Amino acid sequence: MSKKLPRVLAISGLLALAPVLAMAMGSHQPKDIDFEAANARIQPLAKVKLAPPAAASSVARGSRSGEDLYKAVCGACHTAGVAGAPKTGDKAAWAPRIAFGLAALTKTSITGKGAMPPKGGSDATDEELVRAIAFMANQAGANFKAPAAK
Repeated sequence: MSKKLPRVLAISGLLALAPVLAMAMGSHQPKDIDFEAANARIQPLAKVKLAPPAAASSVARGSRSGEDLYKAVCGACHTAGVAGAPKTGDKAAWAPRIAFGLAALTKTSITGKGAMPPKGGSDATDEELVRAIAFMANQAGANFKAPAAK
């Protein structure tokens, strides 16, 4: 190994770091940072604003029919089968669920299952849920009797 090599490496290292050191010690950094201007420059291209859920209908909470609640909430997933939700009217998908009975289906919908949040993410009463479940299951061949809407 040459005696000059360590000296050459040291000088090369200093020369490589010179611009970084000059910036750190120099006046290239702004003294007064305009945070609002910086935030404006890094704003995202788009923003998502979630709207509050629309009212299920003009019917008072607690007295909505199964069809009203289905149209306002349940149908968003059950019409297309989103995230594994059984499609409304799909007898094959609903048959094993119908076999558990209306009470078991209601209990599951109150607590939520899989991608479905408790009560389907709605403000429905338990009685309204029974009506909506009966409405959906009956579309697939069940013969559930739901309590009448008030």
